[in-house]
Amino acid sequence: MTRLHKIVLIVSTLLILILISPLIYVEVNKKIYENRVTDYLVEEQGYEKEDIASVKGVWGVKMPNFYTTVIFENEPYVEYTYFAHNGVGQFDYEVIDGEHKEINVEDLKNYE
Repeated sequence: MTRLHKIVLIVSTLLILILISPLIYVEVNKKIYENRVTDYLVEEQGYEKEDIASVKGVWGVKMPNFYTTVIFENEPYVEYTYFAHNGVGQFDYEVIDGEHKEINVEDLKNYE
């Protein structure tokens, strides 16, 4: 391989690494936040893993960069938002099913 080919190969490799590193950073952090919230719900709040329908790490713009949404099996029409920066805590909820839009906070089964 000539010297020019080596330089092109090195520069190309560096460019690819620079371009994909933000994507890797986001995906890894989303997974970290999912795990923190799942551990919190199971170990500290006493939920069984079967009680949780989904836990999804989210990279957002308005809120802190990373947060997690949780849907429970017994309330598939409500999506709860959790922050997991220093400690884990429930922040908000959103009713995602139009039939249940009129639900009150007192009626929520998993509201902290």
